[in-house]
Amino acid sequence: MSPTPERAADALARLYDLDLTSDPGDLDLYLALAARTGGPILELAVGSGRIAVPLAADGYQVTGVDLDPAMLARARAAADGAGKATARRLRLVEGDARTVRLEDAGAYRLATVPLNSIFLMGTRTDQAAAVATLAAHLAPGGLAVLDVWLPDADDLSRYDGRLLLEWVRDDPDTGHTVTKTGAAEYDAASGVVRLTTIFESGLPGEPAMRWVRCDRLRLVGPDDLAAFAEAAGLVVEELAGGYGLEPLGPGADRAVLVARRR
Repeated sequence: MSPTPERAADALARLYDLDLTSDPGDLDLYLALAARTGGPILELAVGSGRIAVPLAADGYQVTGVDLDPAMLARARAAADGAGKATARRLRLVEGDARTVRLEDAGAYRLATVPLNSIFLMGTRTDQAAAVATLAAHLAPGGLAVLDVWLPDADDLSRYDGRLLLEWVRDDPDTGHTVTKTGAAEYDAASGVVRLTTIFESGLPGEPAMRWVRCDRLRLVGPDDLAAFAEAAGLVVEELAGGYGLEPLGPGADRAVLVARRR
């Protein structure tokens, strides 16, 4: 009997993890903020648990929300692999970051949308709704944290539809060699990037499997983040230029918002 073909959603979730084997550098920030606030912690767009599982392993009660069941399955597997205590501290919920309201809303000390995930919420209205979800789940004095990439003119000039090779890596889950190529188009009028990502996976000399992901990303800047927070009734504590919470200044390639519920 031939093996069951891998579903596209499962493959793309696995390849997302392979893509992020280059550490973005944000975990230490979230661990430090968790130490400051305590738990429980809410993460919207939790994905495969890259942030949530280490937080749970560090002793915090964490709830992760995501629309993608395949991503949630990987998060659960990662938590199980980290031990029974970690797995017990992580609750995973399939839901929409724009509209979800959990039964324990109002109890969270820290609520996050990490690493550009706000871009995936395709309109300004959707993005504002996700920040409102963070605010609705925070206890008084709790912190909401978001971070976004700030592309410069050179970055955006490459978003002209050309296909670029991003990396070649070995996949430890399958033993295959994987290549990632991508093409993006940027519309300055809407601030939207239409991104096509192509993963090809296989053994040398054998036919490769190809997986394609298409995303519509709406870029946001520091002023957008602050406006979303204020509209949700939050008080902006910091608008920083990186994961060390250094001042946001010219040339910063990332903005990190830390806002507090009154």
